Amino acid sequence: MDLTEMQYHVLTTERCNLKCKYCGGTRNLPGVPLDITYDIRHLIDFISKDKEAVIGFYGGEPLLSMDRLEEIMDKVPVRAFTLQTNGTLLHELKDPYLHKLHSILVSLDGDSKITDESRGEGTYDMVMDNIKNIKEKGFKGDLIARMAFSDEGDIHRDVTHLLRTFDHVHWQLDVFWTELENRENVNSWIDRYDEGIRLLIEDFKNGMKKGSVIGIVPFIPVFRTLITGEPHHIWCGSGMDSFTIMTSGSIEACPIAPELLYSNIGDIRTSTPGGIENSRPVGTPCTECDILWVCGGRCLFANQTMGWGREWFDRICLTTRRMIDGLKELVPLAKELMKDGTLKEDAFDYPEINNGCEIIP
Repeated sequence: MDLTEMQYHVLTTERCNLKCKYCGGTRNLPGVPLDITYDIRHLIDFISKDKEAVIGFYGGEPLLSMDRLEEIMDKVPVRAFTLQTNGTLLHELKDPYLHKLHSILVSLDGDSKITDESRGEGTYDMVMDNIKNIKEKGFKGDLIARMAFSDEGDIHRDVTHLLRTFDHVHWQLDVFWTELENRENVNSWIDRYDEGIRLLIEDFKNGMKKGSVIGIVPFIPVFRTLITGEPHHIWCGSGMDSFTIMTSGSIEACPIAPELLYSNIGDIRTSTPGGIENSRPVGTPCTECDILWVCGGRCLFANQTMGWGREWFDRICLTTRRMIDGLKELVPLAKELMKDGTLKEDAFDYPEINNGCEIIP
């Protein structure tokens, strides 16, 4: 059986050295060890059956288990490695391993004020110093800021700020970890987000006119789909071609909620990559939506749990629809710019691999 490119989040640890407002830091889930308990030889045997495998190190904070990360990079054969990190320990990553990374996703929410508000005083300056450090060491891979957009955020301001340092910026809406109905001014927060997306789309258009594609991750691959008309399944790949290998060796659809029944797919000691591929497609109401071919279902976790209730589910999905509608208006311009040579034909071919960006916020 020929596999599509498969991506595996490998949790090196559930421990974290920060306590961010929206996730709380170290998770102590029943049945999930804080650190890897399986024999790495089982991971080698599982991954070696997939010639196009991508491993994305994940946590917790994966660099808290540096020895495991190094062992996996030394021993496990893959197409590429990526890293999702809060950035506080990047300076401890040794050169040979730094340069083996295709992409590094660093958790920052904007400038120092907005980042430190959620992640702790001094976090922004510490992380930015570490970013400067890896650039001085010659890191040439894709450097991605991975934001959580919360109540205090301004999506246009914060994305614009981070694009001064990072190649690309991706974000998730802070709707997984909090009770929406209990948050003050949540409707005005969503409205501000929609307006900020409109402003970012305008920036994206102005960049195209100059022959450049601004590194706004939620826009680029979605825009390519709008241009080509080629439908896409759930963009993060969860349950389809992206899976999570927990510290126990169990395989989950995604790392968010391994305790939920829908999440467990198998185990590295008994499963194969071919046996788990395309095992958790999204269901209703996403499968009844007219923009499923573009959106892909947005989020398997949200689709399966409907944790906020249908009213809030629909309201959050409306932000995605508005983003797609705004991008759709730029399609004729992009085609014209490609025709006259201002933009290359492959200008929107991003990401090169599944680098862990969920794409749809």
